[in-house]
Amino acid sequence: MIALAVVCGGLAASRVGSREAEVEAQIGKPVSVLVARADIPAGRRIGSEMLGVRRVPARFAPPDALIDPAEARSLRAAVALERGAYITASSLTDRAAPVAAGSPLRRGERAVQVAVAGGETLAGAAPGARVDVLVTSEPRSGAGRTWVALEDVELLALRSGGASLETAKGSATTLATLRVTLRQAVFLTAAQSFSRELRLLPRPPGEPRRGMRIEASL
Repeated sequence: MIALAVVCGGLAASRVGSREAEVEAQIGKPVSVLVARADIPAGRRIGSEMLGVRRVPARFAPPDALIDPAEARSLRAAVALERGAYITASSLTDRAAPVAAGSPLRRGERAVQVAVAGGETLAGAAPGARVDVLVTSEPRSGAGRTWVALEDVELLALRSGGASLETAKGSATTLATLRVTLRQAVFLTAAQSFSRELRLLPRPPGEPRRGMRIEASL
């Protein structure tokens, strides 16, 4: 009986270990990310007491999630952050005029900051340049996909993300501030969490909008 119990225990442990490996292969290894310990109003300067660290699967970590409290200290919340919310590069601001001088927001418009990959293609782009926004989704089941989410969006500001964007996914390299509608701002903010990466494509001057959905599944 004792020998049988030992054998059964070994088989159970082996099965649990195999199942853990399968789950880890699907959602990635746990990574550390910063979260808000309490509600943080928009515009509030971030202090160490407001920050906590949480371990989450790599797939669920936002592409621009911060991992070091030092990266967030002294910055301000660009939007209201609820308790437990991820602290991301796009949710913080240094109040360094994210909207380009001479380009005030009009009624119904918002300035949204997003972390994007492939910032090299935007080298030399000046405020006022027009871009298309590509979103690449995570492959949940089957292949992932890439599509043109927004066309002909105005670029207000651009800066290198530096160390603050070195996350588990590691694709975002640049912070871009875009002039969008409120609905588009909500979509882009959500895309920071559910997508693998966002990418901006410069548009030639005067090119008309296509007005059609372009999508590729890989």
